Amino acid sequence: MTWSEMQPLLSQGTLDTLYMVLWSALVTVAGGLPLGVLLVLTDKGGLLQNTAVNKVVGVIVNICRSLPFIILLIALIPFTTFVVGTFIGPTAMIVPLAIGAIPFFARLVETAIREVDHGLVEAVQAMGGSIPTIVRKVLLPQALPSIVSGTTTTVIALIGYSAMAGAVGGEGLGSKAVTYGFQRFENGFMIATVVVLIVIVTVIQLIGDLAVRLLTRKTRTA
Repeated sequence: MTWSEMQPLLSQGTLDTLYMVLWSALVTVAGGLPLGVLLVLTDKGGLLQNTAVNKVVGVIVNICRSLPFIILLIALIPFTTFVVGTFIGPTAMIVPLAIGAIPFFARLVETAIREVDHGLVEAVQAMGGSIPTIVRKVLLPQALPSIVSGTTTTVIALIGYSAMAGAVGGEGLGSKAVTYGFQRFENGFMIATVVVLIVIVTVIQLIGDLAVRLLTRKTRTA
């Protein structure tokens, strides 16, 4: 396969991969962030201590995290079809990608928030700050560098998930690698796909690291 033949395939695969990862990452952050906050608030000694809620949410998160993505992907086919109307294509893949990543991201958020100095929380409480105020003004701002770092890790994991999704009806670079690289024995195309994935992951990691450094510097000077 010549470069002129590979280029449109790689371009379309890259666009599909970025589309799936971007939208699933947005859904993951929207769902995982409040879930992570809830795990901290309802834990023992938390601002909204509730053992029953914490245990139930924790068990659900752990179960979802323990499932291999390929199994979760297949198990969610009926739900994906119900939500999107099909289980094939980049849009359909957003559903299992987000559901698979939300528990993972929620645990990263939980860990980040637990690292916040409890003295700051007590200070705001002493001044009459409500729980929403503490979350918005203390917990999230102080944990933001770690949350951004966790977001970067999650996005990179989603890229790996999206490549796996290509084997079962998804599009993107994973699908192109299986169809044109593996099934047609085009080693050159397979290598090109791997290189593109490495470049995407590297760029995302560099952007994430830069954002963490800037936020850490801002947090320390605040």
